[in-house]
Amino acid sequence: MAAGGSTRAIVAALLANLGIAVAKFIGFLLTRASSMLAESIHSLADTGNQGLLLLGGRRARRQPTEQHPFGYGRERYFWAFVVSVVLFALGSLFALFEGFEKLRHPSELVSPEIAAGILAFGIVVEGFSFRTAIVEARRVKGAESWWSFIRRSRNPELPVVLLEDLGAMIGLVLALIAVGLATITGDPTYDAYGTIIIGVLLGLISAVLAIEMKSLLMGESARAAQVSQIADAIQAGPHVRSLISMQTQHLGPDELLVAGKVELAPALSFRQVVHEIDEAERRVREAVPIARVIYLEPDHPADGASAATTSSDAGHDG
Repeated sequence: MAAGGSTRAIVAALLANLGIAVAKFIGFLLTRASSMLAESIHSLADTGNQGLLLLGGRRARRQPTEQHPFGYGRERYFWAFVVSVVLFALGSLFALFEGFEKLRHPSELVSPEIAAGILAFGIVVEGFSFRTAIVEARRVKGAESWWSFIRRSRNPELPVVLLEDLGAMIGLVLALIAVGLATITGDPTYDAYGTIIIGVLLGLISAVLAIEMKSLLMGESARAAQVSQIADAIQAGPHVRSLISMQTQHLGPDELLVAGKVELAPALSFRQVVHEIDEAERRVREAVPIARVIYLEPDHPADGASAATTSSDAGHDG
C-alpha cells in the first residue's frame, strides 16, 4: 500500500509540474518576469525529480545478485538524495542567480496580467497535486505530526513529494505577490526580491531533504513500535528465556534486517535449538512482515550483552 501510494503521489506531482512548467515558461516569454523564469525552472526541476523517484522505485525492485545479496532497496534512498541535490542546483541556485541579476539590471514587466493568470493557474493545479500527496501520506503516517513524519519516515518518496509540493505552492504565492507589487509600484526590483526569496526557500527544502535522505542511505533502524513487536515475537517462544541483544536496519523502505542473540533453555538438543530459532523467525515475520532478512543466534548472557539491547528510531538524528 505504501509503495502504491507513493507512486500515485509521484505521478500526480509529475503531471502537475510538467503542465505548470510549460505554462510558466510561456508566461516568462510574454512578461520577462524573473520570478516567472525562476518558477518555471523550479517546476521543470520538480518534473525531473519525480522522474528520478519513479526510476528509483523501479530499480529497487530488481532481484538480489551475487554482488548485491540484500537486493537494491536502497536505490530509492539514493535517488531521493539525488533529488535533493537537483532541487538545490537547478532550483535554488538558479533562482538566486536570476534574482541578483535582476537587481543589478532591473527591467520593467510586460503583460503582468498574463503572469498573474498563469501563476493562479499553477496554484490551482499544484494544489491538486499537494492534496494527493497529503491523502497518500495520511494512510501511513498515523497519529504522527507532519514534521515527525518527514523526519522519521522510512519511505523516502512521500516526504520528498510533500516538501516539493509545499515549496511549489509557497513559491507560486511569492511569485504572484512579487509580480503584483512590481506592477502596482512600478518598481521591478520587487520581482527580483521575490525571485531571491524563492531561491532561499528552495535551498532550505533541499537542505532538509538532503539531511534526511543521507540518514536513510547510511541505514536507519526499525521504528520503535516495530522493534517492540519483533522483540515480543522472539520472546514468545516457550523455550526462549530472554532476548540478549538485537539490532535492526532498513535495507530499503519495505525490507528490514534483524539480527539478535537469544538465550534458550539449556536442556534443548541441537535439533530443538534449530527448531526454536526457525519458529522465532516465523513469529517475527508474522508480526512485522517487512522483516525479511533475519539472523538469530543462540547465546548465553555471560557471553553476550548483560542486558537486552534493541535498536530503534529513538536515536535518529536526521
